[in-house]
Amino acid sequence: MKYLVIGLGIYGANLARDLAAQGHEVIGADRSRANVDAIKDYITTAYVVDSTEEAALSVLPLRGVDLVVVAIGENFGASVKTVALLKKAGVEHIYARAIDELHESILEGFEVQRILRPEQRAAFDLTREMSLGTDVTSMEVCPDSGVVRFAAPEVLVGLDYSDLHLERDYGLRLIAVTRPESARNVLGVAHLEQRPLDTAAEGAVVAKGDMFVVYGTKQAFRALLRSLR
Repeated sequence: MKYLVIGLGIYGANLARDLAAQGHEVIGADRSRANVDAIKDYITTAYVVDSTEEAALSVLPLRGVDLVVVAIGENFGASVKTVALLKKAGVEHIYARAIDELHESILEGFEVQRILRPEQRAAFDLTREMSLGTDVTSMEVCPDSGVVRFAAPEVLVGLDYSDLHLERDYGLRLIAVTRPESARNVLGVAHLEQRPLDTAAEGAVVAKGDMFVVYGTKQAFRALLRSLR
């Protein structure tokens, strides 16, 4: 796919770099020449452009990309004006970063395809990592609920899966469990690979390294965290 990332600060530059590393064609734009120079060797093309000026924005290939990501965060006004000009230019597929609720509310008015809250998501994951004592990855399904993937807490290791009762006790649905198993890549190098575990099998026991994928409300997750503490 072909992406245009406007705003090449820390977040935008990392996003552009990661997309390019995955094999996508990435075009970057920023008003700062220093930001452009720092990333130009990692992506397809980079422009020094003030995206708040309509004439300057028009030099970008807005019609030739699959998605435009407005990664401007700190400059509230520049972010909003850039989105407004993109909508005026007829760009349909826009993701835009928001730094707070007011910013998000304004972007909602433009009906962008998706609003990104990376700081909020990072804080959400970190608080749960600190509470669970393990790595956490989350995906919000709606404002009050989501899917969370985390390593089985040590207090649960050794319990039969049939005795967990996460849905009965906390209102959390265990969607899947994976367990690290030894595997070899195409070069024959050994490594650990997460593979699905049949938790309904007789004698299935929670082991260190098992990864839970759980769905539920934020309130339900808070209840689980209180119980584990």
